[in-house]
Amino acid sequence: MVEVEVANRSGAAVDEQAAVELVREVLAAEGIDEGEVGLVFVLPEEARELKREHLGVDEVPDLVVCPDVVRDHWREPLIHGTLHLVGYDHGDQMAAREDALRR
Repeated sequence: MVEVEVANRSGAAVDEQAAVELVREVLAAEGIDEGEVGLVFVLPEEARELKREHLGVDEVPDLVVCPDVVRDHWREPLIHGTLHLVGYDHGDQMAAREDALRR
């Protein structure tokens, strides 16, 4: 089983169990059933800093889940970010996988 370690630094109420299940579902759909993933919920300021530091872009990202930004629409960014973790880049193939994984 994929172990998902969750840290909620956002201060927002987050359905952590549903998020863990979604990460596992996406990984299972990609043929990954063992490993470890860290999932962190952050404030907008931390999300911006992480994106600037790691990607050189000064904006709030959709790869680190920020409840203040995504609100109740957290599923799509979490699917998107998880697909990036397994090697997908933006494009038609990734969009098709995202569509297939949405409920």
